[in-house]
Amino acid sequence: MREKRQVYLDNNATTKIDERVLEPMIEIMRGSYGNPSSVYQVGQKSKRVIEEARELMCGLLGIKTRELVFTSGGTEANNFAIRGITQAMINKGKHIITSNIEHSSVKNTLKDLEDKGWEVTYLKVDSKGVVDIEELREAIRPETVLITIMHSNNEIGTLQPVEAIGEIAKEREIPFHVDAVQSMGKVRIDLANIDTLTLASHKFYGPKGVGALYVKSGTKLDKLITGGQQERNRRGGTENVAGIFGMAKALEIALGNMYEEMAKERELRDYMEREVESRIEGVHFNGAEVERLANTSSITIKGVEAESLLLSLDMRGIAVSAGSACASSTLTPSHVLEAIGLTKPQAKGTIRVSLGRYTSREDIDYFIEVLEDVVRIEREMSIL
Repeated sequence: MREKRQVYLDNNATTKIDERVLEPMIEIMRGSYGNPSSVYQVGQKSKRVIEEARELMCGLLGIKTRELVFTSGGTEANNFAIRGITQAMINKGKHIITSNIEHSSVKNTLKDLEDKGWEVTYLKVDSKGVVDIEELREAIRPETVLITIMHSNNEIGTLQPVEAIGEIAKEREIPFHVDAVQSMGKVRIDLANIDTLTLASHKFYGPKGVGALYVKSGTKLDKLITGGQQERNRRGGTENVAGIFGMAKALEIALGNMYEEMAKERELRDYMEREVESRIEGVHFNGAEVERLANTSSITIKGVEAESLLLSLDMRGIAVSAGSACASSTLTPSHVLEAIGLTKPQAKGTIRVSLGRYTSREDIDYFIEVLEDVVRIEREMSIL
């Protein structure tokens, strides 16, 4: 066994902030501490930082500066889009279409709206985690006021046919929201037929606690947070100046190096999957048959419990996540894994490995060796 090392393979949960982002952020915090809403010079200095960051991000995304609203992160942005659009469109109807593998910030927001009298159609996905376009067409009603589908799934990495869905939504004049938190900086995103789109800084090596919502001009959207006149009177609250600056810088780096980074991560991921499959019996890679994020691998391993496996890996310095969540001391299989047809034992034996900018070949080799060892131990213990 190799010497123990620290290996972080949970980049879909969050990423390490890039030093090229952190260092200038520190200078911003030191020098641009004024309230951006103040009229005096130190406040206006902070305001300029925000607007320069907005211009940079909008240039990178190919959108207008008035179409970007800064938020506290992806969860707020998803809430803003869903609650804002549905409230603005309530006179037309109270029906929403989504998929059954959305992130909890979408899933639980829709559940809350259901409790308030809204009706939600949850599109099923196939065994690869992809929605059916024809099922989407059939689900549309005269009273449908929103379609919300994620760009890529955070657990298994599969990409949805967002461009095709956007064309249908445009044709039927239904607002289309896309949760692109997991995709931004990893794949090309066509905004042509998207009305609102969510991104979160900490998923592409920026700071936590800051995100943004793209709102296409003309989209009807009520406020989520009331207060001051910030963000063109769309989102109250004193802005996170350094965070906004850091997000813009991180996005610039991510998009500038996207194709090179994804090629590197895909090569490492594919190498890892080949080695794991050849060295460990009874493994399956979820969503591997279709287009997916280059850095993501969802691995179902027969004869193990993911929670126990995670602890064993952590003891040896490796951080990955489980395909199931622990809620109220009861192991509950992931709704995503159940949606693609995994049984409860299969779902409870699934881990997610997500590579990143700082993942090396040595990290992957160490992970493969340790995983082989801990799976063998787990299986032997289960027999006893």
